[in-house]
Amino acid sequence: MKSKFKSLNYGCIILLFLFISQSFNVAFAQTERKITGNLLDNANMPIIGASVSVKGTNKVTVTGDKGAFSITAKTGDKLVFTFMGYEPKELTIGAGSNYNVTINEATASLTDVVVVGYGKSTRKTLSSAITSVKPEELNKGAIADVGQLLQGKVAGMNISASGDPNKPAAVILRGASTVNSPGAPYYVIDGIPGADIAAIAPSDIASIDVLKDAAATAIYGNRAASGVIMVTTKRGKKGAPQLAYSGYAAAEKISSQLDLMNADQLRAYVTANKVAFSPNDDLGANTDWMKSIERSTAFSQNHNLSFSGGSDHSNYSASLNYFDKEGILSKSSLNRIIGRLNVDQYAFNDKVKFSLNLSNSSSKSINEPLQNIVLLQAAKRLPISPIYNADGSYFENLNNSGYFNPIAISDNAQDETKYNVLLGGFNTEVKLPFGFTYNLNLSYQKTTANHGEFYSSYFGKYPTSNFYNNPDPGIGIAHTLIGGLFGTNGSALRSNYENTTKTLETFLTWDKKIGDHSINAVLGYTYQDNVYGDGFQTSSTNFPSDYIGFSNLSLGNPYAISSYRINLGNDLTYGRILMISDFFRLNYNYKNKYLLQGSIRRDGSSVFGKNNQWGYFPSIGLAWRVSEEEFMKSQSVISDLKIRASYGVTGNSSGIGAYTGQLIYGISGTYYNNGVQAAAYAPIQGSNPDLKWERTATKNIGVDFGFLNNKITGSVDVYDKNTTDMLFKYNVSASLVPGGAIWANGGSINNKGIEVSLSASPVTGKNFSWSSTINAAYNKNKITSLKGPYSSGDSVRYSDPEGPGQTNATLQILKVGYPLGQFFSLKYAGKDASGNSLFYKRDGSTTTTPSIGTDYFYLGSAQPKVLMGWSNTFKYKDLELNVFIRGTFGNKIFNATRADLSYTAGATVNNILNSAADDKITDTRNSFYSDRYIENGSYVRLDNATLGYNFRNPIKSVNNIRVYVSTNNLFTITGYKGIDPEINQGGVAPGVDYNNFYPRTRTFLLGLNASF
Repeated sequence: MKSKFKSLNYGCIILLFLFISQSFNVAFAQTERKITGNLLDNANMPIIGASVSVKGTNKVTVTGDKGAFSITAKTGDKLVFTFMGYEPKELTIGAGSNYNVTINEATASLTDVVVVGYGKSTRKTLSSAITSVKPEELNKGAIADVGQLLQGKVAGMNISASGDPNKPAAVILRGASTVNSPGAPYYVIDGIPGADIAAIAPSDIASIDVLKDAAATAIYGNRAASGVIMVTTKRGKKGAPQLAYSGYAAAEKISSQLDLMNADQLRAYVTANKVAFSPNDDLGANTDWMKSIERSTAFSQNHNLSFSGGSDHSNYSASLNYFDKEGILSKSSLNRIIGRLNVDQYAFNDKVKFSLNLSNSSSKSINEPLQNIVLLQAAKRLPISPIYNADGSYFENLNNSGYFNPIAISDNAQDETKYNVLLGGFNTEVKLPFGFTYNLNLSYQKTTANHGEFYSSYFGKYPTSNFYNNPDPGIGIAHTLIGGLFGTNGSALRSNYENTTKTLETFLTWDKKIGDHSINAVLGYTYQDNVYGDGFQTSSTNFPSDYIGFSNLSLGNPYAISSYRINLGNDLTYGRILMISDFFRLNYNYKNKYLLQGSIRRDGSSVFGKNNQWGYFPSIGLAWRVSEEEFMKSQSVISDLKIRASYGVTGNSSGIGAYTGQLIYGISGTYYNNGVQAAAYAPIQGSNPDLKWERTATKNIGVDFGFLNNKITGSVDVYDKNTTDMLFKYNVSASLVPGGAIWANGGSINNKGIEVSLSASPVTGKNFSWSSTINAAYNKNKITSLKGPYSSGDSVRYSDPEGPGQTNATLQILKVGYPLGQFFSLKYAGKDASGNSLFYKRDGSTTTTPSIGTDYFYLGSAQPKVLMGWSNTFKYKDLELNVFIRGTFGNKIFNATRADLSYTAGATVNNILNSAADDKITDTRNSFYSDRYIENGSYVRLDNATLGYNFRNPIKSVNNIRVYVSTNNLFTITGYKGIDPEINQGGVAPGVDYNNFYPRTRTFLLGLNASF
């Protein structure tokens, strides 16, 4: 009995102990405590500056030294770890209080967030063709232009950049869509439509999304025919303030030069051909004129300082960027300062968000004065002549027609533009019941261009009768005399113009999930008021001194020069365009398997004729996520598979002015009125009430895929893009149309192509990894019609360099059945017995006197067949090497520069290339434009190689320092004989090397990034 009592007593004690213990555990579980730990990457290196938050609460902290963190939480809470470039991770708190957490680097997966028109989406729910580029994937180098940042990164995007720091890259997406304008994509920055990309510093870019097919772009209707580029800038995050610096210094050298004869080579050639130089030219010099207009080394620097942070209900991000770049031509440079501020403020239990985006970009562009003329004169100037006379004055021999000293031109002139872009956006987002969200976006953009030119009294010695310009090629563009612009005793020109764009956008979004059904619908309205060319221009001459420049026009005395006319600018400089739009988009998906997207936009514009001021731009897209089907669950090879199909129509109104469809009067000579020669006015353009949008319809079929748990991902797209009702300016009889000119719709152009993108991570070890991304695109461009209301023809010849003895000798043709930029010229047949150049006639016979136009042949296309970009990143612990190779294949280049510099008949007055040494000086037609000067433009370029090292937590309060070295254009493999095969691909005249190629450089760069 006593024994049983003792057993019962011990049992009660044990039960009491268990009860107390359990109560303690329950209390412990419900009591918050300090949770500590370290955050590491998959290489066991600490991650500093990452966000650590308790899910469902406002508690947040940031990892510090060695990735350490400390936060209060209770058992069962979930900690969320996020850091840019890494996949988010959740950790459930257990009984422990200290944790070592590892997060993995983010990979390009089908769950990435993509910015689309008026919203966001995930890649897995897209039914359209969109390519996303992250900041770390952008091109490295001394680059301020977004076009160059994207070169080779987006399949189907043909980007050609100049060495000129003041000239943006030409960007063509999926082939040329029109003959009317260059056809550049439409930029949207932080939701601000049509924003000037010069307002954003490359260091401030958080992501770039390129919308390619019409299903993605049709929501922007009239502006989207050439694609849309969505740029998102960096924003602040909750947590401690973060300070970051990035900067570099760079040096550039000429990578290639024209192979011109030096003095000894030219003397030997002239002597061998039994002719002689004029003693006025041959002064025993050996001048390299190209080097004389260039810097031996051009230096660049860039500095970006950013500050960001946030609290529970607000965040902010601010940055200041300074960029300074010398051009390789001695007088050219670009200096730019950009300030940016992004603020988000939440109110009413975070149901309302106010966002403010402000940026201001101030640029000073100094151009090489009369740059195209300077380049031409330096190329053809005789090396036997000196730059200066013995007394220090410039050497000139004005007995040679159109022959000027390029150093004298650039030293005695100024060409400067101050360009300012103010971009502001204020957005309000209100979360409403039942899944509705209302957005109101107000934006304002103001661009101001303050331009000045000055030509000193030195230009007074140049004969006005043979001082021609040297323009870029195009339709209706010819050399014109400009000597009359130089006035007397110096001349100056000053202009100040501004463009303003005010935009109101308001839209309602419904985002709802009902069981297995997900619906996202957007209904909106846009109003835009665009004023351009608001300003003035004036000029003056007859200055008392050459030191005045263009800053003091009032010191000139133009009225004392009876023949001088003040330059007040071009007609129709000012214009105002009003646009009103309604749009609707519906996205539907069922179980994330079957996806449907449809949109329609109704645009109205004051530009077009009164009978066609409204246009409708619809689109539809379908997608099937095959990988979500049950029959795919049993396999482990294919991790993602989606099939897409879309069709849509977009519009184009770029390249035309506010009054394109209206009757316009302008100055038309003078008439004698009561003893005075008065200005006469007459129609210069007829009205067209039926003028309407260009329309581009695109069909697209695509496949997105991922293999082996997305270690290999990629996409394939096939498209067919057709533009109709192209806008074109027709010159017709004044008896039919007042003024003899009218804008009308006519003709069509087609692009068909295929794009392939592939990313892989072949090696993902603890200390070493290798990732690779390659893209390639094929495009076939063809003009399908040139018929219009004022023309029934099927061809237009254009691009006229006006080489020696070749009046009206054109290089290209718009022709039905052929691509834009089709070369059309003579066909070279070798030499006759006397060493004279022979050419084929249309009947197959040969002649030394071919007929311009009549004896022309189709000689290849300027447009590349294949574009390729291949990037490889190798990481070993904290050491990283990135190598980027870019290539273009299957295009032709008309080397008009080589043709003109092969004119041996003029070798006593102009320099020639070494490649012309075998031609006789008596062969007066050896430089005739023909397929002799059409070359293969294919090339492969090692575009960039960057080696960097990360110092993690090197000193107290410094999270990370990255030091890197980089080189651009290290080498190029090509058969092209010109300076560089990357010839302009934009506009109506692509692929012509036109005696004004800005020299290409090779860049060496040292950079530093630091975060605090």
